[in-house]
Order: sequence, then structure tokens, then C-alpha cells
Amino acid sequence: MGDRDPSIHNQERHWSRHAARYDDFFLDPFAPGVKNPLWNALAAVNNAARKSVADLGCGTGSLLPHLVKQFGKVHALDFSPAMLDQCRKRLGAEQSRAVRFLQRPMHELGDLAGQIDVAVMINSLIMPDVRLIDRTLEAVRASLRSGGVIMGIVPSMDAIQYQTMLVYEQALNHGLAPTDAMRFTSHHVEHRTYDFAFGHFRFNGLRQKFWMPFEVEHRMGKAGFHGIELHKVLYPWGESADGTAELASYPPSWDWFFLARS
Repeated sequence: MGDRDPSIHNQERHWSRHAARYDDFFLDPFAPGVKNPLWNALAAVNNAARKSVADLGCGTGSLLPHLVKQFGKVHALDFSPAMLDQCRKRLGAEQSRAVRFLQRPMHELGDLAGQIDVAVMINSLIMPDVRLIDRTLEAVRASLRSGGVIMGIVPSMDAIQYQTMLVYEQALNHGLAPTDAMRFTSHHVEHRTYDFAFGHFRFNGLRQKFWMPFEVEHRMGKAGFHGIELHKVLYPWGESADGTAELASYPPSWDWFFLARS
């Protein structure tokens, strides 16, 4: 597998430490009330019982029970051993026997070349180093059979900007001066944790990539995928972030669902 990138090892340590609280760090795209295009995309896979799926960056395995029921062969990959332990606990002993668990970074897929029909990446394509994202997407494409599909969800930076706009306008409507409204908004939307120019998010030692839609299309195309589709995963206000229930009269927040073909 070659020398391990120390930045990957460092993030592996942080994610393992936070494995039990994984759901605190991501919106739950499978929660009730969320409009998630992933379900229709999975349902559209023909003859899934005769096909293989890889849950890449599977985290605590929220999607694995569904994949085990639908697909004939299931790979679950994560670089964090603690995350894989959580997967096994979620599935139980019987379902776990139907899954091949792989502890490694997502770009280390050489032994799976040309063997995967569907690659799923739910909030896992978040490495802050875009060189590693490009390397990972190239590896995923090489792992797919001809006509294979990659699908997944990435955190949306433009949704944070949307929330910023709404909170700022509300602050103005409540009589704050523009400078005070900006300060209020920056605090409540937690701008200190984001680098909007480069799409980075930092919290408790974790570093994540947030995405703009044009960048999803760019990096997918760069890796050689085609037929790229983007759709919004819609989160009800109040579920999307703490303290956002008062935004319920506005259209919901979102992450980006992507689908592309090899």
C-alpha cells in the first residue's frame, strides 16, 4: 500500500476518537423528513442481488443494513478501526458475516480494480487536501466495472452561505445595525469554523472539505466520470443545524447528492 500520508494517519486518529459521536459531526441524510435522492438512485440499480457495492468511508454503517439486503456482495471500507467496530455493532453478528470489512484509506483500492458495480460515498469525500480527493476519485473509477456507478453525498458550502444570508436578514429585521448584524450572524452560523474561500471546516481536531456544486462537477469530470448528476438532499430547518427552527418559513437547507458513471 506504500507509505501512509501522515495527515491521513492524523485524521484517522481523530475520527477513531470521535467514532461513538459520529452522528454529532454530520447531518443525518437518512433521518425522517429528509428528502434524499440516494434512495431512488439505489432502487434504480438493476439486478442488484447479482452485483457488488462498496460503501467507501462507511463511518458507523448507517447505510450498511440497507445495502446488505439489496446487493449480493458488500464491501465496507473505512480508515478508522473504531468506525468499523461501530458498523459491526450496528449490523450484529449475522449481517456482519455478509460484509467484507476493509480498514484502509479510500484511495487504496488496487485489489478491487474492475470488481465494483456501485460505489457509495456518504459524507466521506471530505479530505481537505484536494490532491487526495482527486487520487481517491481516480481509484474509485478504476475499481468500477464498465458502466459502474458512483453516488454519494457531500457537505454543501453554499448551504452555509444561504443560512448566513437568512440569519443576517433576520438580524437586520430585528433592528440591528449592519455591523452588529454581521457580528451576530458570524457567531451564530459559526463562521470561525469555516474557510469559505477554500471550502474547509475545522472542529475539535477534525478537518473537512465542504463543496460548491461546480467543484463536484469539476473533480468528477477530472477523474474521468461522465453523466454527472447533482441533486439537493433537503434537510428540514431545525434538523439541519442547532437554532435554525426559526427559519422554518424559508426553503430548506441542503447537501449535495452526486451520481456519475465510469
